[in-house]
Amino acid sequence: MQELTHYLNGAHVKGTSGRFADVMNPATGEVQAKCPLASKEELEQAVAYAAAAQPAWAATNPQRRARVLMKLVDLLNRDMDKLAEALSREHGKTLPDAAGDVQRGLEVVEYCIGAPQLLKGEFTDSAGPGIDMYSMRQALGVTAGITPFNFPAMIPMWMFAPAIACGNAFILKPSERDPSVPLMLAELAEEAGLPKGILQVVNGDKEAVDAILYNDVIQSVGFVGSTPIAEYIYGTGCAQGKRVQCFGGAKNHMIIMPDADMAQAADALIGAGYGAAGERCMAISVAVPVGEETADKLIAELVPRIESLKVGPYTSGNDVDYGPVVTAAAKANIERLVQTGIDQGAELVVDGRDFKLQGYEDGFFVGPHLFDRATKDMDIYKQEIFGPVLTCVRAQTYEEAIGLAMDHEYGNGTAIFTRDGDAARDFANRINVGMVGINVPIPVPLAYHTFGGWKKSVFGDLNQHGPDAFKFYTRTKTVTARWPSGIKEGGEFSIPVME
Repeated sequence: MQELTHYLNGAHVKGTSGRFADVMNPATGEVQAKCPLASKEELEQAVAYAAAAQPAWAATNPQRRARVLMKLVDLLNRDMDKLAEALSREHGKTLPDAAGDVQRGLEVVEYCIGAPQLLKGEFTDSAGPGIDMYSMRQALGVTAGITPFNFPAMIPMWMFAPAIACGNAFILKPSERDPSVPLMLAELAEEAGLPKGILQVVNGDKEAVDAILYNDVIQSVGFVGSTPIAEYIYGTGCAQGKRVQCFGGAKNHMIIMPDADMAQAADALIGAGYGAAGERCMAISVAVPVGEETADKLIAELVPRIESLKVGPYTSGNDVDYGPVVTAAAKANIERLVQTGIDQGAELVVDGRDFKLQGYEDGFFVGPHLFDRATKDMDIYKQEIFGPVLTCVRAQTYEEAIGLAMDHEYGNGTAIFTRDGDAARDFANRINVGMVGINVPIPVPLAYHTFGGWKKSVFGDLNQHGPDAFKFYTRTKTVTARWPSGIKEGGEFSIPVME
């Protein structure tokens, strides 16, 4: 049985708490490794290393810091297959999906190579007689991130790449369900030239999370996960005086207008609803066709596509559409919600409850499900299922359809499929959701824009990656400088004003 480690100050370090979490093979249901769960003391040791290393790193000019990231991009490309295989082995994603996880994180690293430009301040010449004013963006110090199981490569890079580009040290607390890739990323960063102690990985559970939140040295905390935990981390972290950004749950709607290309819309829903077994915060889990005829056409297009989906382990080849969910508990929760949907009166058009994969009966595989004629009072509509379950809620008008998305408590992503530019423009302007797709099913912005939802999908003022990341990981300092000429005339005791 493999025993994983923490990564502290440039070295793999065994856990000392005596507590471990099982790292499962989701395809077989077997335990494949033990992940150490850090104590408060282990977290504090990581913080001490980070605090010692960070001042010299912050004093390194931004261009040299960017060169480390340039080298990291090369190493990520070199080890892409290795990273993807490790990710698939612990998470269950298909290999192409795992490689996409790494690639989208890599793109954020590429963006952060532009740190010298993004960290430039402002300057005002002659703000007053002999007075200049300028601002500087300076590192926070020691920062931390708590990342989820569903994107063990991408989301850590969303956080640590801008943090270290700004001159901070970063402590990563990844999910204990699939911790190997985060450990590999820390190794690659140091191979790229990052000083020891600047990026460290501390595995753990709530004890490690609370140690982060209550540590006085840590200046900021990023989090991605469920909304209840996001609320807890945001409230606790802010109460401790930290800068905090937390991203929570989602229930993403896709509205299908009568003029949409139904085959295109169905293809989009298949990928957005069932890809990665639905374990994405940007998955489309609610289809909202407008009009009964539109709904009937859409269901007719969806059913044969869903029934032909290939479900299996990543080792079965790149034609597998999706793999297992991450744990037995996740599978049980999905099955519970499916039964709740049936009990509450939704029509189960595609029933995946009896899905079995020969040779992998103990794996955490969930067959694809499609509900039709669900209503907004049902649990399958209100709750985030995080599984391969697509729910169709029929709307009679465009206004009813947009109202469903606007009234839902989550506001991460949404999409509309239509040929009508006026409807698309109205939708984009009115919808109270953070990321909008127009004939695009998963509207995840590229690295040079920002990622973030609205409503109960986000807690904090700044989004992830893009320009907001450089604001989040720096403080602005404004300097007013005067270099008087001639003989010094003595002190001034009133606030200086413009003449």
